[in-house]
Amino acid sequence: MSQNALNVLGAALVPCSYDPLTGYYRDGCCNTDDHDRGSHVVCAKVTQKFLDFSLARGNDLVTPRPEHRFSGLQAGDRWCLCAMRWKEALESGVAPPVVLECTHERALLFVTLAQLQSHAIPSFGQP
Repeated sequence: MSQNALNVLGAALVPCSYDPLTGYYRDGCCNTDDHDRGSHVVCAKVTQKFLDFSLARGNDLVTPRPEHRFSGLQAGDRWCLCAMRWKEALESGVAPPVVLECTHERALLFVTLAQLQSHAIPSFGQP
């Protein structure tokens, strides 16, 4: 994990959410490294449509999993999503909004900045 991680805008990566505590490292940021096979790099404000979509794809993001320090999500929570799941949701018309300042630059290996910008919402400061 890089302490100098950049977001998709080329600036310092901003934390995504501390409540619920998100990130591959559960550090509040969409930090990543080569061990993060899912590339949990897109900071999204999840919607019920997206949560239903993810569940239908076999990824239950609603049920708490304390053993993984996961409290379960509800619509409106900010969460570091796998880039390919966000892209899949985009292609299916259910991509949740993203916070560009909190989305790791590695997301650009999977989706374009224009795709992310088309779903961007303001950060509104600290999570």
